Order: sequence, then structure tokens, then C-alpha cells
Amino acid sequence: MSVINWFEDRRKFGGLIGAFLEEATRGSISSERERDRRISVNANKGLWARCDNRGNMLHVKFSKQNRSVREECGYHLSMNSMERIELLIDRDTWIPMDEDTTARDVSGFFDEDSYQNRIIASQDKTGLTDAVQTGIGYLNGTIIALGVMDFHLTGGSMGSVVGEKITRLIEYATHKFLPLVLIRASGGARMQEGTLSSMQMAKISSVLQLHQVQKKLLHISVLTYPTTGGVTASFGMLGDIIIAESKAYIAFAGKRVIEQTSRQKIPDGFQAAESLFDNGLLDSIVPRNLSKGVLSEIFEPYSSSPYKRSR
Repeated sequence: MSVINWFEDRRKFGGLIGAFLEEATRGSISSERERDRRISVNANKGLWARCDNRGNMLHVKFSKQNRSVREECGYHLSMNSMERIELLIDRDTWIPMDEDTTARDVSGFFDEDSYQNRIIASQDKTGLTDAVQTGIGYLNGTIIALGVMDFHLTGGSMGSVVGEKITRLIEYATHKFLPLVLIRASGGARMQEGTLSSMQMAKISSVLQLHQVQKKLLHISVLTYPTTGGVTASFGMLGDIIIAESKAYIAFAGKRVIEQTSRQKIPDGFQAAESLFDNGLLDSIVPRNLSKGVLSEIFEPYSSSPYKRSR
């Protein structure tokens, strides 16, 4: 069966990857394992972690081997950006971009501590220069441009460096006629940078318009826990195909803010990925273990399209 027919047969599910919807909503886990990947554990972070869903203690090494998904309940634990890159990109094909770009405290922001000190502390803790990693690599043999936000550095907040790195990645992908995948994990715009942070919403959206509308190139948006604030309100929802992980928290304003503003009770699960899918805001919910295969299925018909022709 061709991939085109595969999509057609599953159109009734309401999403391009509807064949995986039933599995996703049950939180089921693929039996396929990539045991050949070497798993390293940072001893400074300890050998055990607590599951946010049920409070159970999990062995970090075994959790990483299962891509930070609990086999018992299908709950998706937090992943850092490097783990996500290793999950999607073929071994030894990742080429990072703009690794040395760092933020400057142009406004002299200070609360309990200075913004500059907070950035330095987060950099030391995560080994990252800012809350996104960008680069190119192969996904099952297809070269793509990939940007992965990292919630572990300042809550994945979008400041000037995050905006600039994503913008440069999109411009590179547009120039080289590459499909683009952006993975979101962010609390929103970085308040310590004020207007400079808000500007990134328009900047990224404008270069995406060139990439998608003028050059007719593919942009896949992957939403993870959490995707909120200015990231959701801008480029987070601008994908040609929008995919979310199971139970991902996706929102602009938080539940408490909405309730206080509207003076209405918000139902439980209102901002979970499953609710957004039911209301037509997502194309599919894909379990993490299936994400590489699903993206590969999308790229198969896309790779045969005329997008590679030089202009």
C-alpha cells in the first residue's frame, strides 16, 4: 500500500497520522526498542527520579532507555533537548548551529538575583548556552532542519537568543529547501528581556511565512509538556502539521488566570493535548516512542515533491 493510500484510509480519524490516535489516547507504548543506543547517566543528578503522574520512584537509566515514558501508565516524563535530538536524528549525523550564541542583560533586570546570574546558573546546570538547540541532521535518511527547545533552562523561555537561533534555522532551511521540525517545550516569552522577548514572536512568524507560504516548504510543529504563553500564541501553532505528545499541557494563559479573568470554572483537562485535538487544534497525538516513525512517514511523500528543485 502506498503512503498516499495509507493517509486516505485513515482520513476519518481527523488527522494526517490518525492511525496512531487510538494508541496515543490509551497512552500505549510501542514494543520496539533501540537497545543499541548507549545510555549515559549523570551521577551528579542521582540515579532515581520521581514520576510526576503517580509519584513512583524510577531508575534514571531504565527510564532513559524507554525514552522517559512509563511503561505502566504511558506517562511522558520530561526530556532534555539532547535526548530528543538523539531520539529523532540518525546516529552521527547531527550538525549543531549557533552553539556559542548567548544572552546579554541589556535591561539590567534584577529581582531576587540578577538576570545575568540566573542565566549563568542555568548554563552551568544544563550545559546549554540557551533554551534551544538548533541544527541539521538525517531522520531515517531524510535531511531536516531541527530546533528543540529545552524546558530545563529558564523554563524554556523564549528570549532574544532563542528567537534568533530559531530564526536563523528557519532561514537556513528556506535557503537550502529543507523540511523544518520545531519541538516546543516552553513557559512562554522570557519576561526578564521585556520587549526584546515579545519581538521574537513576530520575527519567527515572519520568517515562517517565507518558508511555508512563499517557498511552500514543510514545517512540522511538535508540542510537548508544556507549551504555553508567547510560544503557543505565535510559531507554536503555525505548523503545516501540528503534533502533540500525549497529555501535553498546551495553553496561552494558565487555568487560574483564565478562571480569575472570566469568572468561570475551567474543566479538568481543558488544556491537555487530547482536549485540543477534540476541538480541532491539533492534527494528531503521537506517543513519543512512535514519533520518529511518524515523522518519517510524513517525509516520505514530501521528499518526492518538487521542493528540492533549485530556483
